[in-house]
Amino acid sequence: MFFNVKDVEQFQAQKQFIDTVVVPVLNIGLEQEKIRHSSSQAEFLMSLTSFIEQQFRGRLMLIPPITYLQQMPQQVDLAVWKESLENAGFKHIFFVTCDHHWTSMQTDYNIIWLPAIPLESMDASMKQKILEDQLKQVIPNLTAEWTKQ
Repeated sequence: MFFNVKDVEQFQAQKQFIDTVVVPVLNIGLEQEKIRHSSSQAEFLMSLTSFIEQQFRGRLMLIPPITYLQQMPQQVDLAVWKESLENAGFKHIFFVTCDHHWTSMQTDYNIIWLPAIPLESMDASMKQKILEDQLKQVIPNLTAEWTKQ
């Protein structure tokens, strides 16, 4: 489910089944030497999280990314995000990022870190294979959290 009116209405009606939220955490570098790499990471992260949503539609919601400037990760307060998402009814909260900065908080916030893979020069079938391979890396994190109940 995506964060749009139709899907949010369905979420509100079926909260007991849609218990998981995926939150992309996106680092943006706008400097001349960083902007291309930053946009490549954004493309990968958004493609991957959309693919995760497709695979688990009806079980999870993908919300818009938390976006921050590269020099300001400390201004993102994951505790506030986690509390707000729990108050909204989500039992399982996953933050997905390509920024290694967040790995130190992995256990406290269910952070899934994946290195960005440049998708911009790949054809559609190669992109699909890469996303499927990356999904295989994410599934154990999701299922481990879901089986904790």
